[in-house]
Amino acid sequence: MSAAKREQTIASLGTLVQLRSLDVDRLQADLASQEATRTRYQNNLARLDALATGSGASGSLPLALALNCGAYKQNVMAMADLHRTDLALHEANMAVAQRKLSDAWTKRELLGKVLEQQESLHSKEQDRIVRKREDDIATQSWMANRPV
Repeated sequence: MSAAKREQTIASLGTLVQLRSLDVDRLQADLASQEATRTRYQNNLARLDALATGSGASGSLPLALALNCGAYKQNVMAMADLHRTDLALHEANMAVAQRKLSDAWTKRELLGKVLEQQESLHSKEQDRIVRKREDDIATQSWMANRPV
């Protein structure tokens, strides 16, 4: 491969690695946002559980208050169940996002390795060209200074 073609390949690979890095960064930010949402769900569930248990026993209250307290607890527990379902769905989405992030990271790392290999080959090729040029100059110098 010519030096110009290898330099173009290296530049293209560098651009691809940068794009993959941006994709990884975007996915990491998305996952962090999803983690914050999960934390909110968990905090809300803890509050709903505290509301349900904090309302006290409804059996010791007068009938109208007991019915009201029971209905309140039922509604709070129903809302908590909906939150648990939403949280489970959200965590499933997070697992998918985590896999996407892992795949994107792997692709970026593989491209990075290919880029390193190409840069190493280019560097070796450039070193070989420089050594050949130096050898040619040394040979010419020796031939010029050689007694005839």
